[in-house]
Amino acid sequence: MRRTWRTRRRRLVLAALCILLLPYLLIFVYLLGFIHPVSTLMLRDLVLLRGYDRQWVAFDDISPVLVQSVMMSEDGQFCVHNGVDWMQMRGVVEDALDGEQTRGASTIPMQTVKNLYLWNGRSFVRKGMELPLAVVADLVWSKRRMMEIYLNVAEWGDGVYGIEAAARHHFGVSAAKLSRRQAALLAVALPNPIDRNAGKPGRGLRRLASVIERRAGRSGDYITCLYD
Repeated sequence: MRRTWRTRRRRLVLAALCILLLPYLLIFVYLLGFIHPVSTLMLRDLVLLRGYDRQWVAFDDISPVLVQSVMMSEDGQFCVHNGVDWMQMRGVVEDALDGEQTRGASTIPMQTVKNLYLWNGRSFVRKGMELPLAVVADLVWSKRRMMEIYLNVAEWGDGVYGIEAAARHHFGVSAAKLSRRQAALLAVALPNPIDRNAGKPGRGLRRLASVIERRAGRSGDYITCLYD
């Protein structure tokens, strides 16, 4: 009996290690440009037989104004940090320790690995898994590959994933043909794409999009890692 229990425990530990290490292995697999990763939400929709709309599009076929808008809305320091904005993260930790409401500090690499490997919802456990994955992904992938994957797995509505599907769903154009206004609306919808409808924005969303549109127009110094 004791030997059987030890064997089971060893197998359980080995299985847990394999599950924990699998995302790191996939980071290296996703170096290959012809591989188009799917998110955990896409897998959920498949399991529940809902289906989803996602059309992979190469980075060079995405309008630069969309990339600029997303960066200025979600992660202005994308080109300079190593996957985690440690200054922002320090502020979040200090706020949490002081009992104050914490602000968001998720970078694009952090959001990307969360979308690919983890689950939604606030959790210290998830955040603890997210941080090292983001650092490794940022180290292994180029910034262009990171942004390409992010924009192709991000959720932009119920069953709508990736910028190509989002552009066609909300505005009836391809990702390459998005205008500055459309790009800004899609960017500000990202934090809550179910409640924030880029194609039918409310007054608050339109006002926020105007701010991001102006920032995107001045983003030249922030996007040097993506465009020569």
